[in-house]
Amino acid sequence: MGQATEQTGFTEDDFVRFRDRLGSNLKSLEMLLQSPDFGVGPTSFGAELELYIVDANGRPLAINKEIQQTLGDKQLTLELNRFNLEYNFTPVLVRDHCFAKTEEQALSALARINACAEKWQGSVFPIGILPTLRAGDLGLSVMTDEPRYHALTDELRRIRGGPFRIDIHGEDRIDLEMEDVTLEGANTSFQVHLKVRPDEFADLYNAIQLVTPLVMAISANSPLLFGQRLWHETRVPLFKQSIDCRRPDPLQPRPARVNYGNAWVRRGAHELFAEAVRLYRPILPVCDEEDPFLAMTAGRAPQLSELRLQMGTVWLWNRPVYDPADGGHLRIEMRTLPAGPSIKDMMANAALMIGLARLLQSSMQDLMPSIPFDYCVRNFYRAAEKGLAARLIWPSTSQSEPEYHSASSILARLLPMLPRQLAEMGFIESDFMPLLDVIRERLDSRQTGAQWQLDQFAMLRKSLAPEEALLAMQRAYQCHSLKNVPVAQWPLS
Repeated sequence: MGQATEQTGFTEDDFVRFRDRLGSNLKSLEMLLQSPDFGVGPTSFGAELELYIVDANGRPLAINKEIQQTLGDKQLTLELNRFNLEYNFTPVLVRDHCFAKTEEQALSALARINACAEKWQGSVFPIGILPTLRAGDLGLSVMTDEPRYHALTDELRRIRGGPFRIDIHGEDRIDLEMEDVTLEGANTSFQVHLKVRPDEFADLYNAIQLVTPLVMAISANSPLLFGQRLWHETRVPLFKQSIDCRRPDPLQPRPARVNYGNAWVRRGAHELFAEAVRLYRPILPVCDEEDPFLAMTAGRAPQLSELRLQMGTVWLWNRPVYDPADGGHLRIEMRTLPAGPSIKDMMANAALMIGLARLLQSSMQDLMPSIPFDYCVRNFYRAAEKGLAARLIWPSTSQSEPEYHSASSILARLLPMLPRQLAEMGFIESDFMPLLDVIRERLDSRQTGAQWQLDQFAMLRKSLAPEEALLAMQRAYQCHSLKNVPVAQWPLS
């Protein structure tokens, strides 16, 4: 959940100083983005993968710090709950077979982590929400003992003024209250980073916002929570509600800290950073001593630590990232993709997202009048709820009113256009074509990770009690996943 910090308690003076620092950070960023040589260089691809740790009985196993300390791998980091880990992949230039090299990194990391977890009779694998997770598995006792997580929990609950309410309707229903934010840690994702030039940011970011519901529909992998059948991508409502610190007030509505955005981006990345500063109160007011203007005068990219920390506490589903590395650059972080089903599936989802966005990037100025941003937000939640069965509003320059199409029909029409788009971006054909075939096979079979889980669970419930069926389904999932077999090829038994 963002940058580390050692501080857990804050005074009003801390907040005042932090807000002042955010203002200077924003001005510095504006100057940086106007510099003609900022963020230049070849396009790179990066990713982060969150994992569940389970014991021999398929139940959550709280040993993330033990695994991290034993392996001593700096790319392996701790997550909010002690039964989760995150692996941060080394970025790869898109022209250097980035998908294959990231897949190789992922498989190697999984093998090392699993070998280590065996010492505690445990194992790890990628899945959006663990099917066998129970409400009793959560709470402060399983939260990773890191100052950042304690500070976040304390401040979010103080702002909220009471427990967090979770109410999700699907085929079944979840309705409960949590006194802390550990239910957020039930969600695990595959976060994709793409380096982007400032001058192309607005159109590419808007295109990613437009196509994300399509990718969500075909990549959904989180249909179950506490044994209840909810949304195809239950992570979406669960993440929003589990850390929603807004007090109910219909007369003074405020934007959620987890959201899909407030509008199309009209000029560039600075708008999104400014929104994060001006619409959301700080939670972790930890200040740096660097003067960003002096750093730029000296020819260095400023750290902008306060701005980066603030962005880490505003959870946009597609988020702008400023990174001071390599002279400073911008990235778009695509946070909607679930962990799993297989590493191959995740690479395919990333290729699909980037290819679709590139396809529509140059048309966004013409398409935006056909789809007000609020419609795009509705598409996002509809796709998360219904998966490939979702009917989405899809824009056209020839329409006279909003037009609804099935997610699957839109994907079927656009998929053949993607090879040219990815090639023009510098991706290697032999790297991305097998991944587009994975998407095509999944589209033809209509078997997403979510659909496989639901269908397998339904079959097993015919002969097993619900808890036994969940465990049997999860074990079959884990077996197929760790063999790196695309989910479209998984049998139902």
